Amino acid sequence: MASSSSSTFSILLGILQATILLISIARTVTIADPSPLASEAIAMVESGWWSNYSNNASERCQWPGISCNTAGSIIQINLSYAFLIEVGDRFGKLNFSSFPNLVLLDLSNRQLGGKIPHQIGYLSALKHLDLSNCGLSGELPPSLGNLTQLEYLEISYNYNINGSIPPQLGNLVNLVSLNLSVNSLGGNIPPFLGLLTNLRHLLLGRNQFDDGNNTIPQNLWNLRSLETLSLSLCGIVGPIPSALGQLLNLKYLSLSGNKINGSVPFEIGFLSNLTDLCLDNNNLVGSIPSALGQLLNLKYLDLSENKINGSIPSEAGFLSNSVTNKTNSSRTPYYIKIFLPIAIFSTFSVFGCFLFSRFKLKNNCVGVQPTKNGDLCSIWNYDGKIAYDDIVAATEDFDFRSCIGVGGYGSVYRAQLPCGKVVALKKLHRLEAENPAFDKSFRNEIKFLTEIRHRSIVKLHGFCLHRRSMFLIYEYMEKGSLFCNLRDEVEAVEMDWTIRVEIIKGIAHALSYLHYDCSPPIVHRDISSNNVLLNSSFEAFVADFGTAKMLDLESSNRTIIVGTCGYVAPELAYTMVVTEKCDVYSFGVVALETLMGKHPEELLSWLSSPTSLVNMSLIDVLDNRLPLPTSQLVAQNLVRIATLAFARLNPQPKSRPTMKEVCEQFLCGQTSLGVPLRMISLLQLVNCEMHIGGKTGTYNVYTPCGCS
Repeated sequence: MASSSSSTFSILLGILQATILLISIARTVTIADPSPLASEAIAMVESGWWSNYSNNASERCQWPGISCNTAGSIIQINLSYAFLIEVGDRFGKLNFSSFPNLVLLDLSNRQLGGKIPHQIGYLSALKHLDLSNCGLSGELPPSLGNLTQLEYLEISYNYNINGSIPPQLGNLVNLVSLNLSVNSLGGNIPPFLGLLTNLRHLLLGRNQFDDGNNTIPQNLWNLRSLETLSLSLCGIVGPIPSALGQLLNLKYLSLSGNKINGSVPFEIGFLSNLTDLCLDNNNLVGSIPSALGQLLNLKYLDLSENKINGSIPSEAGFLSNSVTNKTNSSRTPYYIKIFLPIAIFSTFSVFGCFLFSRFKLKNNCVGVQPTKNGDLCSIWNYDGKIAYDDIVAATEDFDFRSCIGVGGYGSVYRAQLPCGKVVALKKLHRLEAENPAFDKSFRNEIKFLTEIRHRSIVKLHGFCLHRRSMFLIYEYMEKGSLFCNLRDEVEAVEMDWTIRVEIIKGIAHALSYLHYDCSPPIVHRDISSNNVLLNSSFEAFVADFGTAKMLDLESSNRTIIVGTCGYVAPELAYTMVVTEKCDVYSFGVVALETLMGKHPEELLSWLSSPTSLVNMSLIDVLDNRLPLPTSQLVAQNLVRIATLAFARLNPQPKSRPTMKEVCEQFLCGQTSLGVPLRMISLLQLVNCEMHIGGKTGTYNVYTPCGCS
C-alpha cells in the first residue's frame, strides 16, 4: 500500500514538474516572440521617448508624432515639432527591429546628440529618414545601406558627423533625394553615387572632403534625372567636366567655393532647364561662353571671385536685364548675392535663401483703409506712408533673389525703399497664408509689436494682412540671428566677451519690460537664439512675437506647448500652464549658449546631478574660440552672468528669480573676484557661492542679489 502511494506521488510530482516546465516554456516563447503589434508596444514604452507623456501603450497611435495604419501598426514617427517628447540620448534605446512597417522617421531639429545607432538599419520598410540639425557626431553607420526602400535621406547640419560616406549607401537605388550637407564628412566624393540613377536632388555642400585630390566623379553624369546638384565648399579641384551638359533636367547647380580651374565649358548651354548657376569663388579663367545665352530659364547667375575677363557676350545680352548676376565684367549692372544655398530641404536656413516656388502678387493692399473683404494694410516708416507698389518694387515682386532667409512658414526679404531706408519683410508662404494657425500667429505679432516699444525689441514698421499677400515689415538687422552668429567661425570671434555681455543684458531688459512694464504682463513663450536678432553693432533685439501671450491674472493660463525644442521650460510638459517663469528658463539657456558658443544641452543634463560639476571650471565651458578675458571687469561679468543663468534654470518655477531681479543684479556694484577665473568651478556658480557684489572683494559662500 505504501509502495502504491509512493508510486502515485511520484507520478503526480512528475506531472506537476512537466506542467511547470511547459508553463515556463510557454512564457519564454511569449516573451521571446510576441506578436508584431505587442513588440511595437513594448519597444515604444522601453524607449522612454514618450515617458513624460504616457506609458499606456494601447493608446500609442494617439501619441504625439505617431501615425498608424488600419491594423494599428506604426507607419510614421515624426517628432520634428513634437516638443513635448524628449528623445535626447534615448535615441539608441528604440528597438528599431520592432517596426517592420515604419516608412517615415523624422527627428529633425531635435538635439539627439551622440552617434547614429547602427540598429537603424533594421527599419527595412523605411522610405523617409530625416536626422538633420540633431547635434549628431561620429561616422555614418554602414547599416544605412540596408534601408533599400529609402527614397529620402537627409542627415544635414550635424557639424560633428565625420568620416567618409560609407560605400554601402550605393545600395540605396531608390533614393530620390540625398542631403548630407553642412557636416564634417571627409575623404572624396564617392563615385558610387553615380549608381543612384533615381536621384533628383543631391546636396553635399560644406563638408571637409579632401582638398587637393578631390575631383567631381565622372559617374555623377549618369544621374540624368538630377534637378538639384550642390557641391559648394567641397574642396573640388580640376576643371568642370564637359559631361555636365548631359544633365538635361538640372535646374539648380552650385559649385561655389572650390578650387575649380579652367574655363566655363560651353556644354553648360545644353542645360535648358537651369534656373540657378553658382560658380563663384573658384579659379575659373577665360570668358563667359556665348552658350549661356541659350539658358532662357536662368534666373540667377554668379560667375564672381574668379579670373574671368571680358564682357558679357552679346548672345547673352538678356543677362544684363532679366537675371541677377555677378561677374568681373564692368558691364554688370547690379547683384544681390545668396550665400551657400546648400540645404533646400531644411526647416530653416542658417546660411541664406533656399529654393522655393515663385508666385505673383496683385496690388490688392494699398494705403491704410480696409478692403471690402475687411483685410487691412498699414505700412509706414519715419518718412510717412509707403505704397504697396514700393514694397513690390523693392523686392522685385518678392523674387527669391531678394530673399535672405526661409523659416518654417515664411520667407524673409531685404528691401531698400525709395527713401533709402532698408527694411526686412517676413512674408507668409502662399499655402501657409490660408492656414488659420499661421494667420493667427501673424496677427498676434502685429497686435503685440504695434503696442509695445522697447529699445531691445525689434521694431515693426508696417504690415499687410490680405488673403493673397500677408507680410510684416521690420527694422533690418544686418547681422541676422544670434544663433547664426554663434555658429559662424568669423562672426563668433568678432563677438568678443564684452559684446556678448551686452547681448545678454539686452535680452534681459527686453524680458523685464514685457513681464513688469506691460499691463497685463506679456510672456514671449519662444525665447531662443534664433529669435534674438543683431544689428550691425551686435546690439540684441528680441523678435518673433507670433506665440506671445498676455497673462490673465484671473485665470490658470493653461495652454498648449509652443516654443523651440531645447529652450522650453520643463514644467510645461506636466502643468500646461504658462507663466513669466517660462521665459526666465529660456533666458537662462540663451545666456549660457551665448557664453559657450553652442547650445548647453550637455551642461543642462548635468544640472540634475550638480556634484558632477565640482571638477569642472567655468573656463572649461566658455567658448574656446575667444581668448580668456584679461580684464577683471569682463571676468566679473562672465561669472555674474553664469551665476544668473544657472539660477534661472532651476527646475522649480517658483524658485527661479525674476527677470526684474536679473536687471537689478546688473546694477549691483562689482569688485575683484578675489580668485583667478580658472579656479571657479561650475558647482560654485550653481550654488551662488561667488561673492562679487560686495565691498570686500572676497571669495566666499554668499548669495548675491538675483540668487535665491
